[in-house]
Amino acid sequence: MRTYLAVDIGASSGRHILGWVEDGRIRLEEVYRFPNLQKVVGGHDCWDIEALWGHILAGLKACRERGRTPDFMGIDTWAVDFVLVDGAGRRVSNAVSYRDARTDALRAEAEKLLPFAWLYERTGIQYQPFNTIYQLLALRREHPEQLEAAERFLMLPDYFHYLLTGRTENEYTNATSTALVSAHTGDWDGEILSAAGLPRKLFGPLRTPGTVLGRFTEEVQREAGFDCTVILPATHDTGSAFLAVPARDENAVYLSSGTWSLLGVENGAPITSAASAAANFTNEGGYGRRFRYLKNIMGLWMIQSIRRELSGLCYVAGREERSDTGREWTFPDLIAAAAEAEGFPSVVNANDERFLAPVSMAEAVKSACAESGQSVPGTVGELMQCVYRSLAECYRSAVEELRTLTGRAYTSINIVGGGCQDGYLNRLTARATGLPVLAGPVEGTALGNLMAQMLACGEFHSPAEARAAVRRSFTIKEVYP
Repeated sequence: MRTYLAVDIGASSGRHILGWVEDGRIRLEEVYRFPNLQKVVGGHDCWDIEALWGHILAGLKACRERGRTPDFMGIDTWAVDFVLVDGAGRRVSNAVSYRDARTDALRAEAEKLLPFAWLYERTGIQYQPFNTIYQLLALRREHPEQLEAAERFLMLPDYFHYLLTGRTENEYTNATSTALVSAHTGDWDGEILSAAGLPRKLFGPLRTPGTVLGRFTEEVQREAGFDCTVILPATHDTGSAFLAVPARDENAVYLSSGTWSLLGVENGAPITSAASAAANFTNEGGYGRRFRYLKNIMGLWMIQSIRRELSGLCYVAGREERSDTGREWTFPDLIAAAAEAEGFPSVVNANDERFLAPVSMAEAVKSACAESGQSVPGTVGELMQCVYRSLAECYRSAVEELRTLTGRAYTSINIVGGGCQDGYLNRLTARATGLPVLAGPVEGTALGNLMAQMLACGEFHSPAEARAAVRRSFTIKEVYP
């Protein structure tokens, strides 16, 4: 029986999950879990790449210690962030976080070089202030010497795969999030690279999920205590999550629910119309060269931030610790408080940039209510009711936009990821959209990572067959309007 390992790293935590197929069902076992923290380097908020690499190796050792060494593995992370490496494979840039402020004042300058209407028609990628293309413009302005020293551009999972195997390869699904890849050719867009002043040599051939990278380097073999074949999953975590959605038909809306909420559908071709650009829908590359047509919604980040703020929580030495003697709020506590405040009328636009990285999420929500002339939350319950209703309203609005832009009627919303466990939000979503909600599986992203590896190894012969196995293997909760 072959064993597969998914290293799934999100914006707040990561996990090593083993998977295998037994009697036609997919089995999962979590081996290792770790925090993902940021640090300030050179005045910028950066991901702690050294700590993440240490955790990747620690998780491999945990597999060996359990006597569960995988035959195959792959890594997925969030999108848009990257590093540059030189000809010797040394990192010559920091892994600056998308939540950093370096692109905040860049839009006017970027618009002169890369008009968004032109960029969207070519790439189909929505405007976000932290899109990779804008991060690269900010880097070129602040540290041109890093671009000059670089030989390769690598998204974060590309970099970790390089550390595992010694191969510098760019994976397709994550590369499409950069707004540097043509939605029409499926390759780097030379005209965009030229307009942005980016050297073409940095960008290697795009490899699709299922590509076999090779085996561990000798150094990694010594550290881990075993050897393994590395296979590219959809390295963009949403691409993996969408692969794992056990949709019942072709008219299902997919929602990957975590720190971000990614709501959309799968299409065979990109939609790059002016109306789609105005609605800020994105066309990200998916498994099998399909397109994930979706909208980014702020998601559980708002709830996570409020919980930490109310509880006086902070991270110390990689662990969540209390910084005062106030009450510690759990997610069930916040849900109960929200339910008690049902009827509180205020809603905010969860996609407002003010919620991206505020000093105080609670104050940001209250200010948005005050500025729009609505009732300002005065209790924790009212605050949480406002956030929950705002998320459900964003989901409803996105589904309506999907109907208009695609001309299709949708039959259900299929939620995967950690957020599918929030029964209260599921009920509000079903009520707001008028569609049944099918919630599960929880480990959607890691499961999709494993499925890409399994498909490459012939465990399943098509995504449809793999998704049928997901339906057999995991409990899917149904919530009706």
